[in-house]
Amino acid sequence: MNNTNKVALITGANKGLGLETARQLSKLGIHCIVSARDEQKLNSVRNQFEKEKIDADYFKLDVTKDKDIGDLKKFIADKYGKLDILINNAGVSLEKAPSYQVNTAKDVSIATLKEVYETNFFGCVLLTQTLLPLLEKSNAARIVNLSSELGSISLQADCNSNVYDLKKFAYNSSKTLLNQFTVHLAQYLKDSKMKINSVSPGWVKTDMGSQYAPLEVADGAKIIVTAATLPDDGPNGQFFTHGMKQILW
Repeated sequence: MNNTNKVALITGANKGLGLETARQLSKLGIHCIVSARDEQKLNSVRNQFEKEKIDADYFKLDVTKDKDIGDLKKFIADKYGKLDILINNAGVSLEKAPSYQVNTAKDVSIATLKEVYETNFFGCVLLTQTLLPLLEKSNAARIVNLSSELGSISLQADCNSNVYDLKKFAYNSSKTLLNQFTVHLAQYLKDSKMKINSVSPGWVKTDMGSQYAPLEVADGAKIIVTAATLPDDGPNGQFFTHGMKQILW
């Protein structure tokens, strides 16, 4: 893909994987719109990127707010007229536990389920649907949904899987739903040059992943960048991780 004049939107980009993805895409010559719901943290990114000589736009966006999404669409339409890359990175994990080996299905509250789904699933769907007309104006747009191996029903049901005992029901099921959205939208896009895929960055040293994770943030962001810059013959409607290794749904 020729990166000249390409515009990418990254949600939840004030830290961690979102921030690093914006950095890596910018180094490829792709202009990034860095978005996050915390304006103060967004300004910190602006200051950081200015020091790194990275030119970007910065937009306050809460993916659970209809008005924010509408305002963002207008901003992109007025300034660029199209969108080439959408990276749905914003996500939350609210279930607290002393270790990763936990099963919350028996007691997770409906309120927690709703709050997690609002960001991880409903917000992602609404944002994507709203921006789809702008993505369709791109020559070959790419949509990347940040998922997790924890959202794979196949791996969660396999007692020999390394994620079998990691059962945070709200978070995991939100990623399963997100994967379904990937599959369904991919079928809608199958006759176009646009592609949508789910990716798992692996267990990364982020606030969510903790300092015990084996992967550095820069390593985790690489698979996101790969999916965002796929060639015309790249996959569509797939779920993969590093090295384009396909994950079972």
